[in-house]
Amino acid sequence: MKTIAYLKSLPITDAESLIDIELPEPRPQDRDLIVEVRAISVNPVDIKIRAGVAPTAGAPKVLGWDAAGIVRSVGPGVSLFKPGQRVWYAGSLGRPGTNSELHAVDERIVGSMPEHTGFAAAAALPLTTITAWELLFDRLRIAQDTQASPATLLVIGAAGGVGSILVQLARQLTGVTIIGTASRPETQAWLRELGAHHVIDHSKPLTEELKRIGIPMVDYVASLNQTDAHFAQIAEAIKPQGRIALIDDPESLDVRLLKRKSVSLHWEFMFTRSMFDTDDQIKQHELLGKVATLIDAGKLKTTMSEHFGTINASNLKRAHALIESGRAKGKIVLEGF
Repeated sequence: MKTIAYLKSLPITDAESLIDIELPEPRPQDRDLIVEVRAISVNPVDIKIRAGVAPTAGAPKVLGWDAAGIVRSVGPGVSLFKPGQRVWYAGSLGRPGTNSELHAVDERIVGSMPEHTGFAAAAALPLTTITAWELLFDRLRIAQDTQASPATLLVIGAAGGVGSILVQLARQLTGVTIIGTASRPETQAWLRELGAHHVIDHSKPLTEELKRIGIPMVDYVASLNQTDAHFAQIAEAIKPQGRIALIDDPESLDVRLLKRKSVSLHWEFMFTRSMFDTDDQIKQHELLGKVATLIDAGKLKTTMSEHFGTINASNLKRAHALIESGRAKGKIVLEGF
């Protein structure tokens, strides 16, 4: 089967950083689906792993943690899906990725695709949607209640893949006031379109920007990138007994800044359930089903912003380079082999 992989960690400008190869077709384990991959999207985790994780013993390493496709076959323990069904999911860090024609994935982290959405639009969403959902409702514990609330949510780096679906989820499922951050006119406009009540510029001090819009302190912070650069400002802007959740990899944080306000700090990592084979893996299947219903009802929309063509090494290199530049908006999608 056609696959895109790498044999050593190299800069994306290197001709061998990603290569087109052929690999044997996967065989399903007990609860596995074998999915014919129709579309994928690219996430920052792809870049981090390509740059920092060398393949084992020279074996090809396959990236990719978003896919939309059709179930081709199932393992003996599968009960949720049948061949022919359209599915979407974010895969597992412990297994080969989705940048291949066929992919094996545990059914418990797979959802049925929205009925009225194409493969490319669907592939943009699973990883970021699971991350945003878990961050909002499991880590920050914001209530799923659309009644107007006095609570405020600051989303730092809100125009990226996670932020652009997180803003939508918060607007559609909660009553909090959403403040998104973005530094460019086009990304600021994007956030307003997605439902942010206010947009501020994270290239300026956050506390000054919050005061400018008349909200000097916030109840919740979702920090999606450059947490270490913003942390002192976050600590100043968060209300006493507030909650902060982050998804990036700061070199260090002085958590003592949070002590006097009794602020809680939470990590969100959507691969935790599959990585540790937790008893509640099925929750990712369930939340993908809920999100599919919201998409079919027109309450959420895809965060696909760029379609880079067919799934091959050349186009994936372009996608990796754009994400590395820090100028990507929403999600980059590739479709078909």
